[in-house]
Amino acid sequence: MRRTLALIALSLSLLLTACGGAPAAPAAPTAAATEAATAAADAPTAEPTAAAAEAPTAAAATEPFKVAIVMPSGITDLAWSQSMYDALKAIQTEMGGESAMTISYSENMFNVTDAAAAIRDYASSGNKLVIAHGTQYGTSLFEVAADFPETAFAWGTATDAGESAGLKNIFAYNAKAEEGGYINGVIAAMLSKSGTIGVIGPVEAGDAKTYIDGFTAGAMATNPAASVNKIYTGSFGDTAKAAEAASTEIAAGADVLTGSAQQVVGAIGIAKDKGIPWLGTQSDQSSLAPELVVATQVYDWDSTLKDMFAKINAGTYGGTAYNLTLANGGLKIAFNPGYTGVSPEIKAAAEAAIKGISDGTIKALP
Repeated sequence: MRRTLALIALSLSLLLTACGGAPAAPAAPTAAATEAATAAADAPTAEPTAAAAEAPTAAAATEPFKVAIVMPSGITDLAWSQSMYDALKAIQTEMGGESAMTISYSENMFNVTDAAAAIRDYASSGNKLVIAHGTQYGTSLFEVAADFPETAFAWGTATDAGESAGLKNIFAYNAKAEEGGYINGVIAAMLSKSGTIGVIGPVEAGDAKTYIDGFTAGAMATNPAASVNKIYTGSFGDTAKAAEAASTEIAAGADVLTGSAQQVVGAIGIAKDKGIPWLGTQSDQSSLAPELVVATQVYDWDSTLKDMFAKINAGTYGGTAYNLTLANGGLKIAFNPGYTGVSPEIKAAAEAAIKGISDGTIKALP
């Protein structure tokens, strides 16, 4: 990963504006990087579907399409931030060049004030699309977007594409995490011999909560006698707390674990040490425990990004709220071939649940 410092020549007044008039200027983002990528000049303009994810035809561009993204965690977190960064990189590889699109990023932006400064910095630097990859950035994003009506912004997980503030240059995106959560719950219930399943959550909000709610629904629908024990650590990134929670779950009898957010690196480490199967979400986590990660719900932002690019190139800078679902291919269940404990019966049950959720005959949330 190459890093470049964010622009440090911001004026004091600009920083104050980004922070809503705070008396002291925040530190400049310390983890910004810019990488070359390519964009689709002929990207699909329909709502993302499985078909929309097909590669667009490359076309010569007179100027690169500049994209910037601000993330709360690292690009290698095997969770939320990596899922979006990998999608941008996949488009780069697909298009095969470095002249059509540039990507700038700031990672580990847990501090919302610093993130606001980075968002404004990127908008001031001529980026066509600035992505605020975190629900917590919404207030800051709306303030900056109002000052840059010719720049497109996107944020998630969210469903408000600027309507509440009368803005026309905001895209929203959301993962229906409960859908893949339900599938993982079905798998977990069939794998568990004790009937006790452990869940490690960050906070009871956003896609973390909907994933856990869907997981619980899937497990209970498969085995009504199962116990799904949940521990919320109160943090998205505290790996030590997640490890402690995983140890507590195992001590209470859990023989299958799952969890959400970048904190799960700690929990998966405990699962690996204790030989406990793990079910993941957001980004493929099989590399952390190749013999114990059973499957992961993977967020695929590819077609969502391409649709945004196409709309921006056509002069539309916002107004669309996107949802990743199993039906449109934005959510995928990636089974880990290194885990050998998935029987044909488990695989068939998972595939039946995927079909049921996709066609509406199964509701992921009660």
